[in-house]
Amino acid sequence: MKETDNVMMSLRRSGQRRRALAWLTLAAGLVLSGALARAELQFDVFVGYGSGGGNDGIVREAAWFPVACEIYNDGPAFDAVFELSSRQVGAGQARRMRIELPTNTRKRFSIPVFAGASRYASWDARLYDAKRKLRGERLDLRAKDIGWETFIVGGLARTFGGLPTLPEVRGGRPETQPQVARMTPEQFPDQSLALEGLGTLYLNSEKALELKVNQVNALLAWLHGGGHLVVAPEQAQDIESLKWLRGLLPVTLGEIRTNRSQGVLHEWLRSGADLRSSRSFNPVPGASRTPGRPPPAASGADPYAALQPDPAFELADFPAFSTVMNDGEAVVSLGGGPLIVTAPRGRGQVTVLAFSPEREPFKSWKNRSWFWARLFKLPGDTLNEQTQFYYGGWSVDSVLGAMIDSRQVRKLPVEWLLALLVVYLLVIGPIDHWWLKKINRQMLTWITFPIYVVAFSLLIYFIGYKLRAGETEWNELHLVDVLPRAGDVELRGRTYASLYSSVNARYRLAGDQPFAALRGEFLGPSGGGQESSRVEAEIVANSFRAEVEVPVWTSLLYVSDWTEPAAAPLALDIQEEGSSIRVTVRNGLSHAFSSLHLVLRGQIYELGGLDAGETKAAQVQLSTGQALELFVRRFGQGFTGAASARRQAFGSTAQARLEANPNTLIAATFIGQLGLYQGQQRAFVYPPGFELSSLVARGDAVLLAWDAGGSPTAGSMLKHKPPRRAQSTLYRLAVPVSGRAPAAPVL
Repeated sequence: MKETDNVMMSLRRSGQRRRALAWLTLAAGLVLSGALARAELQFDVFVGYGSGGGNDGIVREAAWFPVACEIYNDGPAFDAVFELSSRQVGAGQARRMRIELPTNTRKRFSIPVFAGASRYASWDARLYDAKRKLRGERLDLRAKDIGWETFIVGGLARTFGGLPTLPEVRGGRPETQPQVARMTPEQFPDQSLALEGLGTLYLNSEKALELKVNQVNALLAWLHGGGHLVVAPEQAQDIESLKWLRGLLPVTLGEIRTNRSQGVLHEWLRSGADLRSSRSFNPVPGASRTPGRPPPAASGADPYAALQPDPAFELADFPAFSTVMNDGEAVVSLGGGPLIVTAPRGRGQVTVLAFSPEREPFKSWKNRSWFWARLFKLPGDTLNEQTQFYYGGWSVDSVLGAMIDSRQVRKLPVEWLLALLVVYLLVIGPIDHWWLKKINRQMLTWITFPIYVVAFSLLIYFIGYKLRAGETEWNELHLVDVLPRAGDVELRGRTYASLYSSVNARYRLAGDQPFAALRGEFLGPSGGGQESSRVEAEIVANSFRAEVEVPVWTSLLYVSDWTEPAAAPLALDIQEEGSSIRVTVRNGLSHAFSSLHLVLRGQIYELGGLDAGETKAAQVQLSTGQALELFVRRFGQGFTGAASARRQAFGSTAQARLEANPNTLIAATFIGQLGLYQGQQRAFVYPPGFELSSLVARGDAVLLAWDAGGSPTAGSMLKHKPPRRAQSTLYRLAVPVSGRAPAAPVL
């Protein structure tokens, strides 16, 4: 009996232990579930300029723009993959980036994305872990779409109310309204490609203190590539504490003094009536950031001339720094000293204000928006009533593609196609009926008709094989802008690569430069605004790796935009001597340039070739040049036909091809000389910085050096070895006429 009691007690103790263990497990589960509930993953994505500043992002057609991401991981650490895709752009292309997300960390990054079919496009952003489990998503992300011609300003202002404002275009369409995007240092891009959609950037010195080294480097590369930077000092010590900004400005700030405009700024605003738009208008003189705007319909008096003074502002005291000019030009002077100073920096320019436009009385000035329009050199007629709507336009990518597409591919002429169709209809119709009736076997048509179909199918396949069969071919064409910097140069390259595949295959592409991005061929609005090829790229350390699929007997174009510091491949010095100029050119490469051309003051001069390492000086008479516009019209007359024919499956093979030689590439470089508009339709659409007419318009000399068979990089973007390959490079260097371009500050 005692043994039975012991057994029962043991069982009761065991049951109690099990119940206690169950309660402990439940409690631990509740604690763990509470911890997991508190472990939230913040996943925010901002598309376009200004999307991180509390307003919708802005995206401009045919330009790169930033997509910024902010992730806060409050849970367990994991390796993540960020994926950005769009169903409207490039047949569903995607960009991916691998990131590490430790516990309790916040990650911010941005990537450049090309705005092809930005109109009505949306993007989907997803975050996966290493097992491809979805951890977060933001779907149907959209931005404010603006037209190719539209001017856009980015603003790093101290306050929201201090952001520049621009006048509204009366009667204009929404996509033609000049835009101001409020940007923040947290979301500011750290890659210059993502800034290329901006025409101007306003920078308050207080916000400059918050920029990181990579962001400053991106800003400086954008500026020297053709951007316009407007700097407003909040305090003198802001600038003194930043070596890069102090060395960039054309003035030295002194003590603060009190000023009154007393009509000086108002008269400067009214002088904006002298600004006129043209078929090659650019709001930033000398810069090549903003595409040309067409002359709008005449609509009466210039709005600058009609501005009325604001007595409260004109008589109000406002503080301004005294300034000592180091270089540049005084735009406005007041009280015996310069109030606004501008100076060239590479292909761009920097403008410094001696006062803070974010403080009173400027902040309440009735003509404040017109001040910014005048400072950015926006002509009044572009801000007046606009009744015209410009549409269409072929992409300049199609022109470059027509130069490097494989010559193994031939098209079936439309006449032959029609002849085959007529023969086919005759055979299956009258001829078949006549022959079967003649032999009195009409019922055999059930046998003869399938035979005709099979025979003609084999014939068409045989014709297609003869026209398109060939070996896999890779052709690269590099357009490289040489941007002088301190001690060396920055190369801003555009690599156009055509891949012809003899089989259905996938090919690996990769960027060898420290900053590079890949996109498909942009077809332009006339081609539907899409990218012709699907690109799925992985972003690796600001460059890319990609795998592309090319169907059999098809040629696809891919474009890589990149930047890279390098030793100068060539140098140019020009001295004006009366009716002639003395030109000194040095070849810094280990092989020869086959041809050199110089563009100056609307004329083009041929300078011959230049051997490896050679320095050549020549005296050039200004009267011996050829008009640039006539040169471009001569060698660019087939551009429109080639761009159109290249999109057609049938037709003239010759019309869809252009020769990749210095003359046609120079014509493409100055394609704006052909006229940007034909009636109400655009002629060609091109990315910012591609067309260089504005550099010639501001007085710079542009040297174009043709390196036949050469490449600016040691490797190739294609990581396969095709049976056929070719490569060539056109270097483009712009310098002031009276000397070399000023050096840029370094960090």
